[in-house]
Amino acid sequence: MPDYLDDLRLAHVLADAADAATMDRFKALDLKVETKPDMTPVSEADKAAEELIRGHLQRARPRDAVLGEEYGVEGTGPRRWVVDPIDGTKNYVRGVPVWATLIALMEAGPGGYEPVVGLVSAPALGRRWWAAKGHGAFTGRSLTSASRLHVSQVSTLSDASFAYSSLSGWEEQGRLDGFLDLTREVWRTRAYGDFWPYMMVAEGSVDLCAEPELSLWDMAANAIIVTEAGGSFTGLDGRPGPHSGNAAASNGLLHDELLGYLNQRY
Repeated sequence: MPDYLDDLRLAHVLADAADAATMDRFKALDLKVETKPDMTPVSEADKAAEELIRGHLQRARPRDAVLGEEYGVEGTGPRRWVVDPIDGTKNYVRGVPVWATLIALMEAGPGGYEPVVGLVSAPALGRRWWAAKGHGAFTGRSLTSASRLHVSQVSTLSDASFAYSSLSGWEEQGRLDGFLDLTREVWRTRAYGDFWPYMMVAEGSVDLCAEPELSLWDMAANAIIVTEAGGSFTGLDGRPGPHSGNAAASNGLLHDELLGYLNQRY
C-alpha cells in the first residue's frame, strides 16, 4: 500500500503558502468581497489562495487532477487534489478567526474516489490538523512537532457534546424535529460551524457533529482526519466518506444514534 507521506509533506507546503496569503489579507480594510451565484461570499483571498495551491500542484504533481471550490476541476486521472481555499469565508470577511484552508488528496478505488491525505490549516487560530491513510491523524505546528489525535470514548448521548453549524438547513430539509430531539438528549450543544467541529471530534473534545448540506471540498480533508483518529464519517444516509452532500461525524460509538435522530420522521 502506498504510504502517501510524500503527498502529506506536499500538503503542508501547500498549506504554508495558503496561510501566508490568507493571513496577509485577513482583516484588511480594503478586502474585496463578491457574491457568487449561490449567494455565498467569495473574497479575493479565496481566489488567491486557490491559485497559489494550483500553481504549486502544477509544478509538483503535474499528472494529478485538481478540484477547487473557486475554479472547478482541472485534469483527469486516478489522483485528485480537492481544495477549499477558505472554509468559513463568512467568518473570514467579518474578522472572525474560525476559518481554514482544506486540502485533500483523493485516489480512485473500487468504490470510487476516497480521501487518502487530508490537511486542515487554521492559521488565525494557530492550529493545523492532518492525516494520511494508514498513518493516523495528528495536530501540531509541523510534521516533526505533532501529537496524535484520537476520538473520545463517550458512549452515552446524555454525556455527549454535539456541534453543528446552523438551524436553517435542517429545517429546509424537514429534519428539524429530529435535530431538536437530539439536542435535548445530549449533554451539550455548540454551533461552532464549518471545519472546526470535525477537528474537535478527531481530537476528542466533541463527540458528534453533523451538517445537512455540503460540497466535496467541505468534507474530503475532514473525513480522513476523523476516520484516522478512530471516528466515523458518513453522509446522513450512512454511506461512508464525503460523497453524500451532507455529513455526520462521531467517535463511532454514538454514530448509529446520531443518524437515527437526524433521519427520524424524515
